[in-house]
Amino acid sequence: MKSVLCKSYGPPENLVLEEVPDLTPGENEAVVEVYAASLNFPDGLQIQGKYQFQPPMPFTPGSEVGGVIKEVGPGFDHYKVGDRVMAIPGIGGLAEQVIVKPESVRRIPDNMDFKTAAGFAMVYTTSYHALKQRANLQPGESLLVLGASGGVGLSAVELGKVMGARVIAAASTDEKLDFVRQYHPDATINYGDGELKEKVKALTNDRGADVIYDPVGGDLFDQSCRCINWNGRLLVIGFTSGRIPEYKANLALLKGSSMVGVFLGRFRKEEPEAYEQNLNELLEMYAAGKLNPIVTQSFPKEEYVKAFNIFTQRQAKGKVTLEFKSE
Repeated sequence: MKSVLCKSYGPPENLVLEEVPDLTPGENEAVVEVYAASLNFPDGLQIQGKYQFQPPMPFTPGSEVGGVIKEVGPGFDHYKVGDRVMAIPGIGGLAEQVIVKPESVRRIPDNMDFKTAAGFAMVYTTSYHALKQRANLQPGESLLVLGASGGVGLSAVELGKVMGARVIAAASTDEKLDFVRQYHPDATINYGDGELKEKVKALTNDRGADVIYDPVGGDLFDQSCRCINWNGRLLVIGFTSGRIPEYKANLALLKGSSMVGVFLGRFRKEEPEAYEQNLNELLEMYAAGKLNPIVTQSFPKEEYVKAFNIFTQRQAKGKVTLEFKSE
């Protein structure tokens, strides 16, 4: 089988696509034949050696896939050979085959294609956990989504609308905001000029946003601390800007606000039943037509460098996938 391999830390150009031995499942494992694999911002950090969890070299990046169960090992009786699934192996997804555990696999609806399956679980479970458990978002509250054109940002805009919030989608260019408008946010903000604070206040009668969803960090986090409402919740999703900001305690005091961390991996480990319930609810929303995930850019496996550079150049809009096999 072919696999994208990281043999030395660095830019996507350091990666190689090589032939490696086929996989064999062990106890309570299965092999998924990968049709599509999703790329996420942390994958780009991992190949540079900058992520909080670094597998030993060499490794195959890629944390989520859509495909078919190819082979099952002893004790793996949750799914059978031939089942169409989405999986979150955590590592190894950018390959024609990947090993999975039962808890990382879900059967997909008949009307969900493999590209959609590959890009569904991580962004939607991240945003749903953030808005449901961490922010306790209520109908009628104002939700400001930064980086709204990216994968997690779009899912937050979409889920915010489903949950009854007044959603303000914010991005760095008008082009990105035009893309986001297909999800019908109530208002949009271009923060490319550095004037986020005043624009948010103008849209919220000078009160600020009740919940701020921030996957960007850096200067936008600093401004968010100053345009949040009384009892507001500032959700820390990630730091795509590259700078991890510092939280000023005096602003929390003056605003009565909270900074709330969102770490999907830890949530999944510490509260597996709540995670599974969230995923069940999300799949029900999809089946009911309430969610419309969009894979905007899909590349053949040979163009893995181009796919990764969508993130390094900060051009991601929606989900980006690599195709390993045609449906």
